[in-house]
Amino acid sequence: MNNFIFQNETKVCFGKGCVKEYLSCAASEFGNTVLLAYGQGAIKQNGIYDEVIGILDHIGKTVIEFPGIMPNPTYQKVMEGAALCREHTVDMILAVGGGSVIDCCKAVSMASITKGDVWARFWGRFGVLDFEPLPVLSIVTAAGSGSEMNGGAVITHQDKKIKTGRDYIGCAPKFAFLDPTYTFSVPKQQMISGGFDILSHIVETYFSGPDGDNVSDDISEALMRSVIRDLRAAIREPKDYTARSNLMWTSAMAENRIIKLGKKTDFQVHQIEHQLGAYTDCNHGCGLAVITPSYYRRVYSYGLKKFAYFAQRVWGIPSEGKSEKELATLGVEALADFIKEIGLPTTLREMGVTDESLLKPIADSCNISPGSYKRMTRGEILEILHECF
Repeated sequence: MNNFIFQNETKVCFGKGCVKEYLSCAASEFGNTVLLAYGQGAIKQNGIYDEVIGILDHIGKTVIEFPGIMPNPTYQKVMEGAALCREHTVDMILAVGGGSVIDCCKAVSMASITKGDVWARFWGRFGVLDFEPLPVLSIVTAAGSGSEMNGGAVITHQDKKIKTGRDYIGCAPKFAFLDPTYTFSVPKQQMISGGFDILSHIVETYFSGPDGDNVSDDISEALMRSVIRDLRAAIREPKDYTARSNLMWTSAMAENRIIKLGKKTDFQVHQIEHQLGAYTDCNHGCGLAVITPSYYRRVYSYGLKKFAYFAQRVWGIPSEGKSEKELATLGVEALADFIKEIGLPTTLREMGVTDESLLKPIADSCNISPGSYKRMTRGEILEILHECF
């Protein structure tokens, strides 16, 4: 394995009833005034809001609400939250939602403390976090991003047409509450797209060097098999607690840095999807599903050994009578077939992206991953987008 330094700041409380049992104690560590952040209001319909408010009221917290965080959180929304924090002298931020809410809150935790052009300092490039951000606690209501156990925040600058993520260790939530029953009310299609996001995080880490035997890849193979099994089970029975709890923890495991230790990582598919999202505001998991097969059909021949392992160890494809190239191809196609099986879109048009003229500016503005088996050109990215259209 390559050299690495590992650090994770987040304390996880996992399981049914964990919010009721542990939130009051955790929140008591961080001052009196809480910014309660959430999305479009689903938590007010499924009872989570009432439970959280009741706990915060019981321990005497002053609650400032920050609702309306969108699926692709914008820099404008971040600055709105930062202004609330400064106006009310907020002591901690409680993010209740999925990855978008948590990402937005981590960005707010930085923007509320620092001055100047926060985008230019911390998202336009990788900056230096030389101050202590506001503490963030997260209550996860949708499995997918794994944002609850890292310092990453993906933010969209609408004016600049840029969607990008930066990972600052100091922004990692202090506590993460993972109650799988909180995910039961997530609409089925959102659950499926979130599940594919989990799989994509693992796949994009796995398909990168080094390719020799290493613990990170061994864990990734087990996690990929788990996602496939549990997503199928959750589709059959959305309130299957075993499946939903496994998906919730796999989501965290995919992005808590453990499987990335000693790995280059790729994430070119995510880079393409981020710019697709910047221009179209599309669903993240659906965008990944459309782009993934086309991308890997282009790069698999540059990492044949790993793709052959993927076919055998993840999909259970027997190796007898097959060349390494044949196995690798079958593995990619098994992934493509799985995308169809779980009902995700396979073209951009299916996602509602109908303006083909957007594809070139999307490709031209896309970051190029240095960890890919084959370093893409923007021309090749444009070809992938046209194939996906």
